[in-house]
Amino acid sequence: MKDSAAFWNKAAAKYAKSDIGDMAAYEHTLERTRSFLSAGDRVLEVGCGTGSTALLLAPSVAELVGSDISEEMIAIARGKAEEAGVENLSFEVSSAEAVSAKGEAYDAVLGFNLVHLLDDPAALIESLHGSLKAGGVFISKTVCLGDPSLGFKRFLFGMLIPVMQMFGKAPNVHSLTRSELDEMITAAGFEIVEVGNFPAMSRYVVARKLA
Repeated sequence: MKDSAAFWNKAAAKYAKSDIGDMAAYEHTLERTRSFLSAGDRVLEVGCGTGSTALLLAPSVAELVGSDISEEMIAIARGKAEEAGVENLSFEVSSAEAVSAKGEAYDAVLGFNLVHLLDDPAALIESLHGSLKAGGVFISKTVCLGDPSLGFKRFLFGMLIPVMQMFGKAPNVHSLTRSELDEMITAAGFEIVEVGNFPAMSRYVVARKLA
């Protein structure tokens, strides 16, 4: 995890200035996510990065807590929240596993562009299950670079990413398929209630914790 934190600390400033690659897909993600949130909800976003998504979703809930392993990312996120004057939003430097270990219960847990970057995706999803109230939702969006539907892009990324990692230009990445991701989520005790692929290489999943 230390190596991952160092990578994202180094990338934080550039990441904060980068444009969203597919704005239509991003806005659709926000729209679908808001439809599963309520004004009284207490929400956790793991791997929140510089807090852009948390800032946009906070007005839809009672409280939103964002966590990330990168101190630099969280520093930027806190600055954004302070500048925007959003009072129901807080950020903390922590791994998703450490947040889950606190034993707090949330109405929703969010994990966008995170699962494929974890050392043990299945274990993390299981721990997030424990952070939800019965009937709560885990909402995630995961890059599935191993999915056959990507065709030639699947092999291109398979060759490119290891080279980028050698030069410190890419983090650890799991080449998951959509079916592998869905199976991890259901095996953790969730019922999948909505899926989508927007953009094509990303799998959006809403999963409800079974009572």
